[in-house]
Amino acid sequence: MSKFKASIKSMRLRTLPLSCGGVILGILLAAADFKVRFPVAVLIVLTTVCLQVLSNLSNELGDMLHGTDTPERQGPDYGMKAGLTVKDMKRLIGLFVVLCIISGTAMTWLSFGTLWDLTPIMILLLGGAAILAAMKYTLGRNPYGYRGLGDLYVFIFFGIVAVAGAYFVAAHDLFWRILLPGAAVGCFGIGVLNVNNIRDMKTDAVNRRTVALRLGLNGARIYQTVLIALGWIFMAAYCLIRIPDPRHWLWALTLPLYIIHLRGVWTRADRALDPMLPLLVMSTFLFDILAGLGFVIYLF
Repeated sequence: MSKFKASIKSMRLRTLPLSCGGVILGILLAAADFKVRFPVAVLIVLTTVCLQVLSNLSNELGDMLHGTDTPERQGPDYGMKAGLTVKDMKRLIGLFVVLCIISGTAMTWLSFGTLWDLTPIMILLLGGAAILAAMKYTLGRNPYGYRGLGDLYVFIFFGIVAVAGAYFVAAHDLFWRILLPGAAVGCFGIGVLNVNNIRDMKTDAVNRRTVALRLGLNGARIYQTVLIALGWIFMAAYCLIRIPDPRHWLWALTLPLYIIHLRGVWTRADRALDPMLPLLVMSTFLFDILAGLGFVIYLF
């Protein structure tokens, strides 16, 4: 396999709908309340894609360096098993750090018209924190992903920051209620991580203490059920405090997908769990799009 194809495998493009869904939801909710500029929306999504790929690359390299990715690993093989070297991965990570900085800076400048006021400076600092968090999940001497803190990272950056941050950059305003859909997306994001950790419990036990390992198999399955339920509760709460309208509940059409997902989590194990990952990713992406469109359609 060529190094280009191996690099694409390491980027784990199937994870992009999850991260993009949250920011698209934030953009659509902003469009329902304010006028949103299309170029700014595009750069918000592009910056998110760069951060997600950076996180995926860093995660693969970190797991390889720490000896977590053994031949017994249950998940799909990525680029380093297809020919990429440590040096190749470090170059890719460096490239995407630069792309994150360029895209995030362009997004901030285009949205606020300057980089020197307090607000754009705070946005840039938050972006820097997101870059560091994406890299330190499994990289470094004491990665927080190996101490069971990955769930908190996903909730904050791929939930609250994704939705509320996209809303603020697009609209230049923010309301406390936007934290509710952000929390919903965060719960689903943790759910994706948790299914991954349930699948990899045997190999992670070597040098990693994920929440799934701490809870045990049945506890991790209960945790997954609670996460999905909380995601729905948070989104329902957001709809209830807005102007009542049936169109705001379009996201409820995804219920059968989540039921199928939970049934799979409770009846499958090891590699058989792998299909439940893309199912939850695509279910959440559809949930996000329908939730956002429900509020945009209400305007017409």
